[in-house]
Amino acid sequence: MRIVLQRVRRSAVEVDGVTTGLIGTGLLALVGVAAGDTASDARIAAAKTVAMRIFPDEEAKMNRSVADIGGAILLVSQFTLLADVRKGRRPAFTAAARPEEAIPVLEAFTEAIEAEGVRVAHGRFGAHMDVELLNDGPVTIVFDVRDGRIR
Repeated sequence: MRIVLQRVRRSAVEVDGVTTGLIGTGLLALVGVAAGDTASDARIAAAKTVAMRIFPDEEAKMNRSVADIGGAILLVSQFTLLADVRKGRRPAFTAAARPEEAIPVLEAFTEAIEAEGVRVAHGRFGAHMDVELLNDGPVTIVFDVRDGRIR
């Protein structure tokens, strides 16, 4: 899994002109599921996402997590995060999981976040989405989880 977290003041996603997900302060999580990723990988990624201290405390130091501040997460699946650009000018997406593999991993990611008491809003898997965000900072964190390890 490749996760791109953006600390936001607000974020929304629309599909065909209809808002499918909307949050205020929290995280926009762009998530690419790779072939071979598991529900266990998703739970590890979710725990890291919820606990990551990237929100300011009263001294403006990044010491609070999305859970600490009562924020929410907007989850947008994005297979293009797994693009292979080593050859030619057109990216290859062969590393991305097929929908039947990716959807259960994304569901496990969502369930693990919600189990920590953090609300999750969503885009729509496989749809063309318009994503809006007001990045706060800007703060953007990228990490991978593979074979049960954060990389």
